[in-house]
Parts: sequence; C-alpha cells; structure tokens
Amino acid sequence: MGASSVAYVDHRELERFMKEGFIALGVPGDDAALCARVLIESDLRGVESHGIGRFKMYVDRIRDGILRPVTKTSIVRETMNTAVIDGNHGMGHVIAHQAMEKAIALAKTSSVGLVAVRNSTHFGICGYYPSMAIEQNMAGLAFSNARPSTAPTFGVQPAIGTNPISFGAPSDEEYPFLLDIATSTIQRGKIEINAREGKPTAKGLTIDIDGNEPTDSRELLRTLVEGTASLLPLGGAGEELGGHKGYGLGMMVEILCASFSGGSFGKALSGFENGKPAFHRLGHFFAALNIESFVSIEVFRKITGSIMREVRSSKRAPGRDRIYIAGEKEFDMAKRVKAHGVPVGEPLQKIMRDLSRDLGLHGFSFPFL
Repeated sequence: MGASSVAYVDHRELERFMKEGFIALGVPGDDAALCARVLIESDLRGVESHGIGRFKMYVDRIRDGILRPVTKTSIVRETMNTAVIDGNHGMGHVIAHQAMEKAIALAKTSSVGLVAVRNSTHFGICGYYPSMAIEQNMAGLAFSNARPSTAPTFGVQPAIGTNPISFGAPSDEEYPFLLDIATSTIQRGKIEINAREGKPTAKGLTIDIDGNEPTDSRELLRTLVEGTASLLPLGGAGEELGGHKGYGLGMMVEILCASFSGGSFGKALSGFENGKPAFHRLGHFFAALNIESFVSIEVFRKITGSIMREVRSSKRAPGRDRIYIAGEKEFDMAKRVKAHGVPVGEPLQKIMRDLSRDLGLHGFSFPFL
C-alpha cells in the first residue's frame, strides 16, 4: 500500500474499534458505545474532523488525566422546564446525551426544555444532539463553547472558541432540516486534517498577531496554541463581508454556555493551568421544543418541507446543478459511506496502527493493521 493510499473501511468496524478503545481506557461499556456512536456519525456525515480522526485526542486526554473516563453528572438546579447539569469533567458525549435527554423530557411535560451544562468536555459533532429531538417529533438546538481560537472583529488574538451552533427540525421530506456550523470560518479540526495530510489552509481563514493571513497548517496548529494566530469569525476579517456577525454569534454562544450554566469561558477553557494540562471546563446549552404545543406535527412537517422545496427550486447560479438545504449533503454522504466505507488516509492509518498496539486492540479487519 503506497504512502498516499486511502483505505475504505466499514463504518461498523470503525465504530467497534473506537468502542473497544474507550473500554480499554476505562470507559464503561454503555458509555463507550455511545461515544463511538457519536464519533462514527461524524464520519458517516463526511465530517472527518470529528470522527475516527478525533479519537486519539480523547485517548491522550484520558491518559493526561484531564478527561475522566467514568462520567458522573449531577443536577445543580431544576425547574419545570429548565435544568443546570455539572458534567464533572466526564465524557462530553455522555454528558451532552444526558442533557438533551433531559431537555426532551422537560419539553414533553412543559412544552419547552432548556438545559445548560458546565464542566464538560469535547462532545463530538454538535448536530448529533438536535437529531435526538427530531426523533421525538421535536425541534432541537445545541450550542457549545470551546477553548479560545477565534479573534473578535478588529482583533488578532484568540478570544472566543469556534462555538458551534446546531438546529434541527422534522420535515415531510426524506431528510429533516439540520444545520450544524461553527461560528468561525474554519474549525481547528480541519486545520489538523490539513496538517496531517500536508495541505495548506486557505488564505483568509486565519489571522496572526501582525495581521497577516497564514496558510501553513502545521505552523498554525502551533501558533494557535501559543495565541499568536487565530481563526477568523464567520464572514472573515473586518465588517465588509459580515465578520462582525459571526463574531456576534460566537459571543451569543459563549453567553448561553457559560452565563446560564454558571460555568467557565475564554482562557479558562484552554486546557492548561500553569503550563500543565488541565480540565477544559466546557459549557453547553440544549433546547427541545415540543412541536405539538404549537401546531400539529403534520402541519409543522408540511410547512417545513414546503419551505425547503421552495428554496431548493429557486434559480441556480451559473454552473451549479443543485441548491442544497442544510443537512442534505451530510445525509447523502451517509448513504455513500455506508455503501463504500469510511475513507482512511495513510497518516490516519499510522495513528490507528499505533493505537491498536498501545491499547491492545485486535481482531479488526482493517487492511492496514
């Protein structure tokens, strides 16, 4: 197999690999299965930055003692339609899943469920959690803050995270509406992929302390940690292309996730204290909206589907053969990946070989192990 070879691996085997890896690190079986399920959902949707390519990060953090493999959440405060949960630095996927389950349960009895979370960790793709609400004929929202990596408008220093936003709603089409975006121009995970594959990061997505727009992906990963380079907010630098709007959305997420949870923000999320690895103390915010409290689910699905169809049928730009609705590309990708496998490039193959050896993972049908 050549250095540039890509292996296509059955998603179920990759999911099992991650599950067994988490168990080897002390994560309880059911929690390990959930974490692996969230991660493989990212690969199915074509979001390579948050699937098997992200697995080693969790391995390293558990080994560094800044991610607790056994998750013990506690409810800090609760009302008829709100709750605050302390994740106690456990597995973010488990914490977030519990929080969205709580929001859904509250919405079933009180029309709306709102749950804020503090002291959590990286929870995978944000879009996984609104999908849970959709399965219950509800609309869902999820937000998370993150370690500083994005500069404010007119700034050149990391001040807020990539701070993702996700919203999902059922429709009468094959797919629901499902928006899942960072509030920055690019996610750190995509720069990590570029660095792993030896590719530059496109100009205009980042800014350094001198106002330049660096493109060296490996150097960017170092300078982002140092604080001498930043991602740019959605819209880019300045206000001309709406960068202040992305910046404002990022701030909104920070307030939802930190202020409502009584949690941490900004530099306190860096994962370092006195130069040593430390808990990340992330905050999340989840909402579930009981559609039947507003209109019948049939009416909601029909109107949402009609909105999607009307937008999709609008006039296309020259050279474009399709207008996509949020989530469509990812759902189409999932069909292809299930049929043909998850692409695993040579750099990631090496990481998986090392993990297989280090964690004692055997009996997998990967062509590169």
